[in-house]
Amino acid sequence: MSITLYGIANCDTVKKAKTWLQQQGVEYSFHDYRKQGLDADQLTAWVDELGWEALLNRRGTTWRKLDESVRDAVDRDSAIQIMLDNPAIIKRPLLDRDGKKLLGFDADAYQEIAKQP
Repeated sequence: MSITLYGIANCDTVKKAKTWLQQQGVEYSFHDYRKQGLDADQLTAWVDELGWEALLNRRGTTWRKLDESVRDAVDRDSAIQIMLDNPAIIKRPLLDRDGKKLLGFDADAYQEIAKQP
């Protein structure tokens, strides 16, 4: 079993997910995509699986700082480029367990994925 938690270290929701995983004794690796980055192929695969609309965090300050014309014209391809240029705009955390992904933190969903063999 291989679990990777993607996010940024100073995000409160990522901190909650990390704390939950540690309290449950679940081994995982953490990938800070602000520091370690993301490659276009990996992000495109996430978009194909989860949808760019789900991955693009439109509530945060990074989104609000984008020019209004960029926000108004966003589509799949521009969203991927925006997320590559501004990894903090990606909704987080993203938990990947052997290819099964969960976006955001939900203790019940984490419990289900953690207890699978």
